Formats: sequence, structure tokens, C-alpha cells
Amino acid sequence: MATVATARSSASTLGPTSSMPMVVLLVDDQAIVGEAIRRMLAGESNLQFHFCSDPSQAIAMANQLQPTVILQDLVMPDIDGLTLVKFFRANPKTRDVPMIVLSSKEEAEVKAQAFAVGANDYLVKLPDKLELLARVKYHSKGYIATLERNEAYARLEESQRLLAEEVGQAAKYVASLLPEPLDDGRVAVDWRFVPSTQLGGDSFGYHWLDDDHFAVYLLDVSGHGVGSSLLSVSAMNVLRSQALPNTDFRDPGQVLTGLNNAFPMEKHGDKYFTIWYGVYRHSTRTLMYSGGGHPSGLLATGPELRAVRLQELPSEGPLNGMMPDLMFDTSSVELGPQAELFLFSDGVFEIEQPDGKMWQFHEFVEFMDGLAPGPSRMDRLHTHAKRLRGMETLNDDFSILCARFPSAASNG
Repeated sequence: MATVATARSSASTLGPTSSMPMVVLLVDDQAIVGEAIRRMLAGESNLQFHFCSDPSQAIAMANQLQPTVILQDLVMPDIDGLTLVKFFRANPKTRDVPMIVLSSKEEAEVKAQAFAVGANDYLVKLPDKLELLARVKYHSKGYIATLERNEAYARLEESQRLLAEEVGQAAKYVASLLPEPLDDGRVAVDWRFVPSTQLGGDSFGYHWLDDDHFAVYLLDVSGHGVGSSLLSVSAMNVLRSQALPNTDFRDPGQVLTGLNNAFPMEKHGDKYFTIWYGVYRHSTRTLMYSGGGHPSGLLATGPELRAVRLQELPSEGPLNGMMPDLMFDTSSVELGPQAELFLFSDGVFEIEQPDGKMWQFHEFVEFMDGLAPGPSRMDRLHTHAKRLRGMETLNDDFSILCARFPSAASNG
């Protein structure tokens, strides 16, 4: 079908009421029949009639004319009519063109054979003029509608392909902005980012604010698409450049308050974002944090490796950008000699399973708590999420980072 539709490129400009002409090709060895059919169809607007008296030239002529319906005699010298129907159906450019076979008499067996080899209709010649016109118009209009539908599908597929390419390039750009894994002796950060089939709004970052304060954060913009991605990149750039006025970036509550005022959703396509922002103070092994509508951070800490316990660091503030002039609080926690922090987006645990059930957050926490400490938790989590989903691609971005804060004692 695509071959015929491509050949009729003019269909791409047609509206709901098509101006594509009906093109009738009659194949019959008798010139008198050709003239009779021509007269029956004469005077019809938007109809072109062509006659082929040599069946050996019928395929070539049809390929050139691209008819919307073929009328063909079943009894001709040198070639059997049923065999010619088979040839038309085997030919790529005519395999879908409606065919009306003409026979000298009404025979059930012949009619059955004609339909079996690919005919669409059957007329006893010479047919009544009104009946012939009705059947020619019926089959032609149906075929033209199919061509137009296929052309529309082809244009849609092409636009989707181009959009997918653009989204793919945008996704690569977003991924290129993510920081490199870090291990400077004081802090070690690793992460996993596996984008979904749609461009999402996940992003994260980390950097030293000064010699003693290390910032780590992850945010997730509502929705999918370029708009979500652009807002995510904009917010990340503000955090990296510390470009919020009157804000101490060592105070997570101040940072989220500044972000909330800088990115009101009514100025960003009604999009908001969730965020978890933490600041680790190396000299005191204190982690300060604040959250806005984001999943809780998970902190695995304890006096030694065997005594590490997983605890939630809740994100109790409102969604960022939803309401102006809100104040966000800062919480803090002391880190033991062993400490790992996990930040993630909801795509990590909101996994829709084949039976329609969602993996619950408490199930996710229990799964993480049951894994041995270390960055490999992230890979095991991703494998488990795909197993729950029942497919390789998840329905949302899989974004998670692990920040380790080794103490001098644990290093020694």
C-alpha cells in the first residue's frame, strides 16, 4: 500500500473532500467493448478513462497510469483472464487497486474463482450504465480514501520520527549536563540515569560550595517533553552558578525558598518541580537538607558497616513553584563513621507492574534496606525495577545518585 501511496504524492495536499481524479483502466481485447464502456463513462466529471486492448501490455500501462479501478475481461486470447488478475495482484503497484472483472455470463463457479484470485467485483458485460458508474465510483472512492489515509499515516510517522530524533538529541544534551562521578577522598558520588522513552525533567548535581560545604541535589519537573526538560536545565544552572539573590547556598531552606520565588509555575507553562537539596559540612559530619514535594532521601549510616541502618530524610516542603512567598525549613542529621545518601526521582520506585499494580514506596525502601551497602545497590535496584515492569524500558526516567561520606576512621 505504501508503494502506491508514495507514487500518488499529490494526495498529500488533499483535504477531506478529495480532488484526486478517478482513473479507470479497461483491459479487453474487443475494441467495441472499449468504446461502449467509454461512452457509458463519458461526461463524468473528475473521471479519466483509458483502454488497453492488448493484455500483454496491461501491467505496464497500469504502472504508468496508476488507476483507481481496473475493469478486466475474463476471456481474452493469449492469456487467461484469471491469470492476468493474479499478475495484477503480484505486481507491487497494482496489488491493492480495486479490480472489477467482466464476464459474458453469470456463472457462480467463475465468479468464485475470480474472487479467489483477487477480484473485488464481478459484472456481466455489457453492464447497465448506472450500475457500472455506481461500482466504478464506489471502488475508486474507497481506494482514493485509502491512499489519502496511508499518505496521512506516512506524514504522521515521518513527523513522529523527526520528533523522536529531536527528543533523542535533547535527551543526550540533558545527559551531557550531568556531572561526572566524584571521589576526592572526602566525598564520593556515583549515579545512574536511564531515560524513559519520553524526554523527562529529571536532573541532579553536586559540587563544593567552599572547602567545608558540599551541595548535592536532585529535582524532577512535572510532565514530560521539551518544556519540562528546559525548566529542569534552567533550575540546574541556577544551582550550579549560585545565582539566587540574597541566598546562602549553605542553607538548604534558603535555597528552596529562592527557587520557589524564581520559578513560579505560571511563568513556566504551569510546570512545577520537586527537589531534595542537601549540604554536607565536612568538618562536623553534619548533613543539612530541605525538600519540596520530593521523595524522601535515604540515609544509610551507623558506627560500623555491620551496624548501618537505613533512615528516611523526609521532604516535607510544598511543591516548588506552586505558591509564591513560601518559606522552606532546614533540617539536619549527624552522620556516623559509615554514611551513604541516596537521592532519586519517583521514576525509581513508581513502577507499574504487568497486572496494573504499582510498587509502593515502603516496598522500595525495604528492598533498598535489604541490599548490602555500596553503589552497586543502584544497579541491583534498576535490574529489579525492570523485572517488576516486565520490560527493559521503564515508564519514567530512572534517576538515582549515591553520595558516600567516608570518615577518617573508616578510610584508615
